[in-house]
Amino acid sequence: MEIACLDLEGVLVPEIWIEFANKTGIEELKATTRDIPDYDVLMKQRLRLLDEHNLKIQDIQEVIATLKPLDGAREFVDWLRERFQVIILSDTFYEFSQPLMRQLGFPTLFCHRLITDEEGRVVDYKLRQADPKRQSIRALQTIYYRTIAAGDSYNDTTMLAEADAGILFHAPQNVIDEFPQFPAVHTYEDLKKEFIKASNRELSL
Repeated sequence: MEIACLDLEGVLVPEIWIEFANKTGIEELKATTRDIPDYDVLMKQRLRLLDEHNLKIQDIQEVIATLKPLDGAREFVDWLRERFQVIILSDTFYEFSQPLMRQLGFPTLFCHRLITDEEGRVVDYKLRQADPKRQSIRALQTIYYRTIAAGDSYNDTTMLAEADAGILFHAPQNVIDEFPQFPAVHTYEDLKKEFIKASNRELSL
């Protein structure tokens, strides 16, 4: 049996922190794992900026409530679920994900949690586990699932390398250049073709 493992932000939905940066005008909040590979460094920067600007979780959630999946994302997820089991492996947070996952038809999501105080200030974050995307792939393989993974950022590359097949989707050129071993595509139609190519079954569009 095969499982499709997808990143969320940048692959199926907009980058939440970039959208929030656009709303607040705080340029530093636009940094993502495309720019800063070390997730802990990135999150500490985000937490510092939220604190400096007195921004609370409700402020982020208000922006998320206005977002929609990328054009064609819901249709792609539906197409994928007809052919594979599907798990979203993301470095987002459950406190962010509900509105967007609803619009995607609630595929299974593995991600992290934010820690907030009584006033809604984001004071810390809690990873589901260390190196969660790669460890999830490893765990699925121990129960004899074949895995095909797709993502767009530095934090996806260990997942892509661990999977039986890895695909870069919507990745920036710097990531594509650094990881030429992965096929890189930019449309959902081409991503479907890569999943078909990577599968060990006879599948069609």
